[in-house]
Parts: sequence; C-alpha cells; structure tokens
Amino acid sequence: MTEWALIIYCGLITFLTRFSMVALLKKEMFNDRVREVLSYVPTAIFPAIIFPAIFLDNSGSILIEDNPKILAAIIATGIGIFTRNIIATIFSGLASYWFLIFVV
Repeated sequence: MTEWALIIYCGLITFLTRFSMVALLKKEMFNDRVREVLSYVPTAIFPAIIFPAIFLDNSGSILIEDNPKILAAIIATGIGIFTRNIIATIFSGLASYWFLIFVV
C-alpha cells in the first residue's frame, strides 16, 4: 500500500505545483511583450517531444535509413499545412505510418 500512497502523493504534488502557476497568476500581471514571448513556448516544446520519437530507435541511436516514421511525418506535415486541421493531420500521419509498416 505504501507504493500506491507514494504514487498518489507524487501525483498530487506535481499537479498542485503546475496548477498553481496557472490558477494563481493572472493574465493582467503580464505585459504584452511577456505574453508574446510565452505564446511561443508550445511551439518550442513541440519539436523536442516529437523529433526524438521520429528519429531515435529504442536504444537511442539515430535511425535515418529505412525509417517509415520520417516519411509518415512528412506526409502528416503536408496534410497539416494544407488542411490546417489537427484531426486530419493526426489521422493522416497514423494511416500513412501504418500503411508503410504493414503494406509496403
């Protein structure tokens, strides 16, 4: 039971520290320049999350040759730019990746 209590405790601490920044800070506290800079945070974090999933294998080595994830990411990026629809981008990326894995 102590393992579960520790997991729940850590989850609550993590949630409360992150939620406090959202709940306690008011948008009026930031000037326009700070808000503009903070608007780029999701854009800067997104490649750090996605690129390792595309270019690294399970051992952490860079995998460029014969990597269907790269072609699927290119297709999904093209669909995303063309349609500007997140759902279409996700589904096209998944469909193209599965097609490349199972059919080709």
